[in-house]
Amino acid sequence: MSVVVQDNQSHVEDSASKEKGHLQTGHKKNIAVLDGVRACAIIAVIMFHINLLALHNLWDLPDHPFASALATFGGSGVTLFFVLSGFLLFLPYAKALLFQVEWPSLRQFYLKRALRIIPAYYVALFTIILFFKPQYLQPGRWKQLALFLTFFMDSSHGTFRKLNGPFWTLAIEWQFYMLLPLLALGFLLLARRLPESPAQRLRVMIGCCGLMVIWGLGIRMLGGTAEAHHPTTFIARLAVFVLYGIQGKYLENFAVGMIICLCYTYAWHAEHSADIRYGLRWASPLLAIIGLGLLFFTAIWHFNVLHLQVPIFAFMNVLTPQFDWLNETIIAMGYGACVMAILFGPTWLQRPFAWRPLCWIGFISYGLYMWHLPFLDLFDQQIMPHLPTVNGVATYLLYWGWLFVIVVPIAVVSYRLIEKPCTRMGMRVARRIA
Repeated sequence: MSVVVQDNQSHVEDSASKEKGHLQTGHKKNIAVLDGVRACAIIAVIMFHINLLALHNLWDLPDHPFASALATFGGSGVTLFFVLSGFLLFLPYAKALLFQVEWPSLRQFYLKRALRIIPAYYVALFTIILFFKPQYLQPGRWKQLALFLTFFMDSSHGTFRKLNGPFWTLAIEWQFYMLLPLLALGFLLLARRLPESPAQRLRVMIGCCGLMVIWGLGIRMLGGTAEAHHPTTFIARLAVFVLYGIQGKYLENFAVGMIICLCYTYAWHAEHSADIRYGLRWASPLLAIIGLGLLFFTAIWHFNVLHLQVPIFAFMNVLTPQFDWLNETIIAMGYGACVMAILFGPTWLQRPFAWRPLCWIGFISYGLYMWHLPFLDLFDQQIMPHLPTVNGVATYLLYWGWLFVIVVPIAVVSYRLIEKPCTRMGMRVARRIA
C-alpha cells in the first residue's frame, strides 16, 4: 500500500512540474510577442517623421482625409511605448501584490534601468551635439544641456523637442522609472490590509491604477491651464516644471499598461487560470476590433484638431475642447485593448508579432528611436536638394532607403556594443547585491 502511495505521489509531483514548466514556457512565449509590438511602435514613429519630410503637403489635401489622418497618427507610437513600459516594468510588482511573493529589490530595479537607458542615451546625446548641434557646448546653452543630462528636457520650452525631437519622451520614461517603485510601495501598503484572495486584490489594484489615470488626467488639465497662464511664483513654476512640464507626464498611459499587467499576471497565476485564459482567448478578436476602432477614431480626431478641419469630419468638432486632456488616454486604451488581444489571442493573431525580422527591429528599437531623426534631417537638408527631381513615390522610397543603409546599422552598433553589454552588466551587478 505504501509503495502505491509513493508511486502516485511521484506521478502527481511530476505532472505538477510539467504543468509548471508549460505555464512558464507559455508565459514567456506570450511576453516575447511584445518585441514585435515594440517594433510596430518604432516603425509608426519613423513613418510619421518620414511622412513629414517626404510628403510635406499630404495633410493639405482634403481629397484624402483618411489617408492624411493615418499618416499623421504615426506619432502615437510613442503612446504605445508608454503602455508597453507600464506593462513590462510593473510585472514583478503585480505578481508580488496579487500573490504575496517576494518583493522586487529597489536597488536592482534602479540599477538595471539606469544601465539600460543612460549609457546609450549619453552616447547618442553627445554624438548628436558634436556633429549636429555643437552650439549646446557653448556656455549660454549649459543650462539647457543640464536638463538633457538630468532627463528634464520635457519641462522647458528651451529643450522640449529640441536638439533631437524624440529625446523628450525619454525624460517621460525616466521619470516614470523613478516613480514606479514608490507607487508600487503605496499599492503594497493598501494590499496588506486586504484579504489574501488574489481576485479581491486584483480589483483593488486595478482601482489604484484607475486613480493613477484620474491623477494623470487631472494633472494634464490643471497643468495645461497653469502653463498657459505663465505662473509667476517660484512654487507654482516648480510645480509645473516637476509635475506637468510642457505637455504632461503621461501617467495615464503607463497606468493603462499597468492594468493590463495586473490582468495578465492574474490570468497566468490565479486558481483556474487556464479557464480565464481560455475565455480571454475567445474574447481577443473582439478586443482587437475595439482597440483598432478607438485608434481609428482618435486618428481622425487628432487630424481634425491639429492639422486640417474637413467637412467629412465636422461631426467631431463638438469634441475639440476635450482634445488636449483626453485624447492620449483614448489612444492608450486603444493600444491597450490591442495588446491584450495579442497577449491572449490565438496563434494566428500572435504569429505576425512573433515574426523574427519584426522582433529583431524590436530589439534595436531604442537605438532606432534615438538616431533616426537627426540622420533623416541630414538627408532632407544636405542630400535631397542635390539629387535629381523625382516623383513623390521615389522620393518617399529614398528616405526609407537612407534609413536602412545608414540608421539601421547605427542602431545595431548601439544595441550590440552599448545596450546589450550594459544590460548584462546590470543583471550581473544586480545578482551580486541581491
